Order: sequence, then structure tokens, then C-alpha cells
Amino acid sequence: MTEIARNLGIDRKTARLWLQRWEEGQKILSISLADASAKSLEKRIKIWLRDAPRSGTPPQFSPEQITHLIAIACEDPEKSGRPISHWSAQEIADEAVKRNIVAQISIRTVNRLLSEMDISPHRSRYWLNAMPDCPETFQREVMEVCQTYEKAPALLSQGIHVISVDEKTGIQALERAHPTQSAQPGRVERREYGYERHGTCCLIASLDVVLGQLIAAQLGPTRTEADFALTY
Repeated sequence: MTEIARNLGIDRKTARLWLQRWEEGQKILSISLADASAKSLEKRIKIWLRDAPRSGTPPQFSPEQITHLIAIACEDPEKSGRPISHWSAQEIADEAVKRNIVAQISIRTVNRLLSEMDISPHRSRYWLNAMPDCPETFQREVMEVCQTYEKAPALLSQGIHVISVDEKTGIQALERAHPTQSAQPGRVERREYGYERHGTCCLIASLDVVLGQLIAAQLGPTRTEADFALTY
């Protein structure tokens, strides 16, 4: 054991520990050595001799504290009397201390917990609640579209393509005042802050619902009937 420790550059205690684990493993593995392949045996040995689980650093916050902190991130900041539209890590940390949920918590820890829960309170995304004049007619039209999409694969087998046409308006046509400088060792990419406006554009595109392919697209300043006709 002393010689093993000296050759490996470790102390005798570590050498003794791994020898003991090897002896214990031999007793367990020998039960099925006869019918084990070389590959299977190697796999079992690696599993047996891998690092044992460690307790690690004790958790700093209890599950209840983390739950309350996440609940804050999912609330409207106005309910807490804060004149902000979206929570930041700093605001969440301050509110958690204010409510006596935690004595103190760092911004880094808040960001880590939010990331683990896949919560981004600082971000938002637009969505639309339909307000049709006639809900019954709207529901019927939606069903027709959905049913057409559902039948699209079967229609394709008959040589019939289901095409979806959509538009994105108000795309700003911007041009940087100076060329962007590429990243270099020790320096990030540099992009000119100033830019020139060249009006807005409208993108009209036709997509094959089943194949997911772009059939045609039109990019221009208008979205007239003639512009839509060019996408077919």
C-alpha cells in the first residue's frame, strides 16, 4: 500500500480507501463474472469505482423560500407598490428581503434560480385576443382553417398543396452609418450606433403548410393586391 501511494503521489489513506472499494467490488462483481462479457464487465467496474456521491454545500435557502421568491417573479410589480413594469433581479431580491422571506440574497443567486425555473420576468411578448364582431362566424372560420391544415398531408398525396400567405408590415429599413468591425482577439465586435432610415418595408410570404418551404416572397414598400398576387 505504501509503495502504491508513493508511485501515484497520493497518501496512504487514499490508497487504502480505493483498495477497499476494489475488494468490495470484486465480491459483488464475482457473482456474475461467468456470464459477463468483457465489455459488460468493464462497464460494471467503471460504475463501481466512480466517485461516490457527495453531500456538497448545504442549500442556502429552503424550498419554501425559493417558492415564495419565484412567486414574486410571477406577480405584477404594481401589486408590491413598485413603479416598474417588469421585475429585475435586484427588485426581486429587495422585495424578498422586504417581505422577510430571506434575510439577504444576491442578484446572482436570484438570476440562477430564475434560470433554473425557466422564468424571464424582464421579457415580454405580444399576443392577440381576438375581438370579432360576430364570435359565431369567427369560430366557424377558424374551424375551417384548422380543418384545412389538418387535411393538408392527405391533400398533398393527391398533388394538392395547401399554401399559407402571411405578412409582416412596418419593417424598418435601417443602414448603419459606418461598417461593422469584426471581432478580434481581446476585442468584441464593434457596431456603429448611428444609422440612417430608409423608410419601412412589408414582407409578404407564401409557405407550403406540409413541406414548410417558402414558395414565394415579396418585399417592398406596399402591400397592395398586386403585391399579394406576386407571391402566388
